[in-house]
Amino acid sequence: MRQIAIYGKGGIGKSTVAANLSIALHEQGFKVMQVGCDPKRDSTRSLTGGKLIPTVLETYREHLRMGRDEYSIALEDIVFEGSQGIYCVESGGPEPGVGCAGRGVLTALNILRDLKAFDTYSVDVVVYDVLGDVVCGGFAQPIREGYAREIYLLCSGAFMSLYAANNIAKGIRRLSRRGETGLAGVICNSSGDKQFEIEALADFARTLGSKLVHFVPRSPVIQACEVESRTVLELAPESAEAEVFRKLAQQVMNNDRPVIPTPIEELAELEALYRRHLKTQAR
Repeated sequence: MRQIAIYGKGGIGKSTVAANLSIALHEQGFKVMQVGCDPKRDSTRSLTGGKLIPTVLETYREHLRMGRDEYSIALEDIVFEGSQGIYCVESGGPEPGVGCAGRGVLTALNILRDLKAFDTYSVDVVVYDVLGDVVCGGFAQPIREGYAREIYLLCSGAFMSLYAANNIAKGIRRLSRRGETGLAGVICNSSGDKQFEIEALADFARTLGSKLVHFVPRSPVIQACEVESRTVLELAPESAEAEVFRKLAQQVMNNDRPVIPTPIEELAELEALYRRHLKTQAR
């Protein structure tokens, strides 16, 4: 079973890329489960027709209120079938203003493991959509516990996107298990100039000891599908954008050698890398 995680800063487009990747993998004949590891609980929204499914953490709390424990939870309480038969799970988070949001991730992963969810549904690929805050131990659990074997950093051409990705790479280096978990590559979710982003992110990826795996263009088609709470592959299957995600799925499945990253240690070094490409763009 392939276990793939997409990490990146908030708002970078992780859920959009993850959902379209899940559908593209299904098109290739794989059984897929997408696990949303974000208290916003909206990772699988475009796979469920815009509906927010019950989360693992709220189901767990409800069972506790009823005097039950986590072992009384059934898989059908937390795993829901979405578009094209994609299995959808949302970890959820604590009640607003109470507790640690990352704990929802840990609870969800443990319950899925204890209930043998992946074996029960004969899953070929698990796609984890993870909030890019590895400072919190909860959000780092997919890495720490070896659930996420192949980790992709989702970036745009914005500097703070690279800054967040570099920090995540530091977490991967610290927590990954050599030979089991590592950085599989960088994916660009474009926010502007294609040539600049490809050159800057390819350079950044090489510095990490990895590679730029794929480029997802900024597109009104993708944005329109997001508004309709549908994936591009369902709403615009013949579009060039749909083909982009199909090629991404092929790249991911052909890319099975994650590495221990070598993140940039000093902020000034990262700034210098970025400035080099800004100067090149300006010429």
